[in-house]
Amino acid sequence: MTQGTPHIVLAGGGTAGHVNPLLAVADAIRDIEPSAQVTVIGTAVGLEKDLVPNAGYELDTIEKVPFPRRPNLYMLKFPAKWKRETAKVRSILEKRQADVVAGFGGYASAPVYATAHKMGIPIAIHEQNARAGMANKLGARWADFIGTVYEHTGLKPASNARIERVGLPLRPAIAALAQRMEQDRGAVRRESAALLGVDSDRPLVLVTGGSLGAQSLNRAIASSAADLLAHAQIIHLTGRGKIDEVRDLVSKSVKADVLTGLGPDSAGKGDYHAAEYLERIDLAFACADLVICRAGAGSVSELAALGLPAIYVPLPIGNGEQRFNAEPVVQAGGGLLVADKDMTPVWVHDHVPALLADQERLADFGRKAWEYGIRDAATIMAHRVLDLAGSHSV
Repeated sequence: MTQGTPHIVLAGGGTAGHVNPLLAVADAIRDIEPSAQVTVIGTAVGLEKDLVPNAGYELDTIEKVPFPRRPNLYMLKFPAKWKRETAKVRSILEKRQADVVAGFGGYASAPVYATAHKMGIPIAIHEQNARAGMANKLGARWADFIGTVYEHTGLKPASNARIERVGLPLRPAIAALAQRMEQDRGAVRRESAALLGVDSDRPLVLVTGGSLGAQSLNRAIASSAADLLAHAQIIHLTGRGKIDEVRDLVSKSVKADVLTGLGPDSAGKGDYHAAEYLERIDLAFACADLVICRAGAGSVSELAALGLPAIYVPLPIGNGEQRFNAEPVVQAGGGLLVADKDMTPVWVHDHVPALLADQERLADFGRKAWEYGIRDAATIMAHRVLDLAGSHSV
């Protein structure tokens, strides 16, 4: 390592869930050590191809090399692809004079871990899910440091590895919101409410199933509009292509004209604010008294960091990882967990109005979520990576 100039290579990508924490740590590294040279290894097809350069970091690309999951033709091609991409990674790490690599999961991480291990370069890993993915399971064998969001991830680190619950490195907008909410929640709420066109003095429920929406949430909430509007305003982010069904169900539930959009022009026009998507979801978080949502790792970590009570409805596919994401904060008292099959208009009628009417219980959910949440994960992870860089000499 050149004295005073750590060379750090971050690896990961594919989805926002991998890229956003990576970029948050990259920014934190530069804040702590402005002289650090930080570059990223990713693919040319994931979100990193745009997000990384737009954030001001150089991106070196390799091809995706997913591990074979079943016997097929790809299994026969895998060894050659793996050899080709790990050779490419070696060239990149040599060119970048890497003192440490830090991986965030995803297709690009596995060949980086394997190559760095062979080259004797220290390895740090960040695992955001309650159940680790295959790339980080591989990298954990050789990692010097593993930062996690959850206590039990299924990773089996080397005997000399340090493992620590550091939390999820937050997106800049969410990190800034957490800081402002800690100082003056009321002021942030009033300012955000004005921008969204909602009443800052009335309770507000935020419903979101992500960019694609969640049919079970959409139908259960929209069909229960009359019950909910008796207690609160609603911001319902339906997901792309799903807003028409929501509008139809709301209109059947409530005879009055309550539907409106979002933005200053919608103020006073109705209490059911429906939109397919909201770019500035931090504004909705700032106004929310209760969030009803899926249980992706990013969502759970952000809501806990902001101290927001939530009803989590895990996506009922895969290995059930979304349930594992939500269980720790729910067990800590920060919200409720409801199976997708149980998220019906009947369940909403039986539970949500009563919860909205119990301000003491909602406030307790919020306090417990805040206590469980971590707001300085990017800084912690950046320090651990810089420590490893300082221990490496070539």
